[in-house]
Amino acid sequence: RLPLDDCDKFCQWLLESFSHEGYTVMLAAATGFYSTPGLGKDEVRLAYVLNAASIHKAMDCLEKALEQYPGRKNK
Repeated sequence: RLPLDDCDKFCQWLLESFSHEGYTVMLAAATGFYSTPGLGKDEVRLAYVLNAASIHKAMDCLEKALEQYPGRKNK
């Protein structure tokens, strides 16, 4: 779970409007994995990557994106 208003919007924002050091991260919004409306709205899924350097770079990018995303929930 992520501190987001809407993971579908976040995933779209990542691809269209965000980059960190020339990279972004492609995530799957978890809403598509539930049949109950509203579930997964603050969840995402990502693929397991065997290349450790790539997954570390992706997590760095995700951390920066979460800091900058305008729809971030206040804690």
